[in-house]
Amino acid sequence: MIKKTTAISLFALLCGTVSFAQKNPVISGWYADPEGIVYNNEYWIFPTYSAPYEQQIFFDAFSSKDLVNWKKHPRIIDANEVKWANKAMWAPSVIEKDGKYYFFFGANDVHEGEIGGIGVAVADRPEGPYKDLLGKPLINKIVNGAQPIDQFVFKDKDGQHYMFYGGWKHCNVVKLSDDFTKLLPFEDGSIYKEVTPENYVEGPFMFIRDNKYYFMWSEGGWTGPDYKVAYAIADSPFGPFKRINTILEQDPKIATGAGHHSVIKVPNEDKYYIVYHRRPLGKTSAHERETCIEEMTFDKNGHINPVKMTFEGVKHVLK
Repeated sequence: MIKKTTAISLFALLCGTVSFAQKNPVISGWYADPEGIVYNNEYWIFPTYSAPYEQQIFFDAFSSKDLVNWKKHPRIIDANEVKWANKAMWAPSVIEKDGKYYFFFGANDVHEGEIGGIGVAVADRPEGPYKDLLGKPLINKIVNGAQPIDQFVFKDKDGQHYMFYGGWKHCNVVKLSDDFTKLLPFEDGSIYKEVTPENYVEGPFMFIRDNKYYFMWSEGGWTGPDYKVAYAIADSPFGPFKRINTILEQDPKIATGAGHHSVIKVPNEDKYYIVYHRRPLGKTSAHERETCIEEMTFDKNGHINPVKMTFEGVKHVLK
């Protein structure tokens, strides 16, 4: 015999009067390494298309007013435009400057002696279409043991742009020219500075809060369940970065492989969201990754509180 309350709930569900508030993942399909940012009073996500390397020859983008309802902008750039890229187009980082949008990306899973690495493209709108700016990689070679992937472009308080990048457990920072076509030397004459913190693997990200530099990265293997995010706080964009804690990791009730994130700061508010990928429970393929969003908060000392993964996600309408 069905209990009365259960029968009522079942009737309501069948009649469409009951809905579930699940908002994570926020976009449909397998997407990873999401760059989240606000442009033109809209939220944007620029992710990696999560698939075998040979199929990763394009990028899609997604825009939203409320972090819930997302519009897909397909193939904003692909390997037909980037002639030197033939696989493994990864981990976009997009920055606006002087009315232009610059799209940094990795391609070809490059190893020593191969063509590939970090490229840059440009467009008049965040949704593109993007055109290859250089016709070749901006960074092709292996320096300090860092594979040229997982680039994040950071604008400092004085307007100078730096790029943090690196796989294979090494992270470099470089100084970018105003037109993003070349690397500039630091004051000591060096071009590449290694800033690798403890346990770093890949996926660097940086933001400023209360005049402090928060440097974040992913640890563990991206194909497995133990992928996670950790962070440090410094007084300079160059560190030193002393690891403080893990703030995002697998939850046996929600998902595994949580990592390679970015952070959205809501304009004119002390409100932050972490945009990341995770692997649904029961999924074991390296490429089965979904993009999700959670609120990210701080304690009274400015430390990042551990992020709890949810199915509910978040909602925030830009004013």
